[in-house]
Amino acid sequence: MSTTTIRLPDDLKARVARAAARAGTTSHNLILEAIAEKTEQLDRRDEFHDLADRRHAEIAASGETIGWEAMRSYLLQRIAGQPAPRPAPGKLSRRA
Repeated sequence: MSTTTIRLPDDLKARVARAAARAGTTSHNLILEAIAEKTEQLDRRDEFHDLADRRHAEIAASGETIGWEAMRSYLLQRIAGQPAPRPAPGKLSRRA
């Protein structure tokens, strides 16, 4: 395990200490958890953007989509327990 030094403003250091005490942990552990949580959040955001980019590329390549109104109607019928035919994909509309 490596060591990293961070410089905290006095007011932030005091806030971290108070938060750690409320959480029943140490300032060190609270900082580690915060770094791990933020890193996980950024990793998930990157994964989400990568997935969105891949899906957009698939849509652009096929040119087929299902319009929001058709999909919304389908989903609302399904939620209500009603039989609903799946909406058919159509050509991607190019908006100016």
